[in-house]
Amino acid sequence: MKLMIASDIHGSARWCRAMLDAYRAEGADRLLLLGDLLYHGPRNDLPDEYAPKRVIAMLNEVRDELLCVRGNCEAEVDQMVLSFPVMADYCALMWDGHVIYATHGHVHGEDNPPPMGGHGVLLCGHTHIPCCHRHETFTYLNPGSVSIPKNGSAHSYAILEGDVMIWKDLEAGEYLRERIFESKS
Repeated sequence: MKLMIASDIHGSARWCRAMLDAYRAEGADRLLLLGDLLYHGPRNDLPDEYAPKRVIAMLNEVRDELLCVRGNCEAEVDQMVLSFPVMADYCALMWDGHVIYATHGHVHGEDNPPPMGGHGVLLCGHTHIPCCHRHETFTYLNPGSVSIPKNGSAHSYAILEGDVMIWKDLEAGEYLRERIFESKS
């Protein structure tokens, strides 16, 4: 299975379109969105082509291919216009015998991980900064932000295939590849 992971679209039609083009080009089986889909929030400037209604339409077209968790900018009104679930605080995925705990990152994050048991993967958005940090009991992964990258990072997403996570710049392609756990196959 091939999973594309993206976060923090923040209502940008331009970057949502680029993300969906990349998703199709990647041939991923599913697109996991880590929240903050429609609104930019009070701490961010408006992203390029801020048009939440256009983002709604684009995401609703691929609703059957999406897995999604709620970000700190999602509200119940968002669920009323989106045709796929967006209000779950987290999801837990089994990946080759390993637990991947996916959440936005504003409640549980790198400095406050949830109880995952054993060595799991904590997958978060929220910071808008792509990274891979290994801790004693978990690995923290962040795909960065589709529309409002921070700390000089790129407009990015990640691909998980097998035991490898690949971070990609929406404009320039692959820039980081990490083996995130030992494959049991």
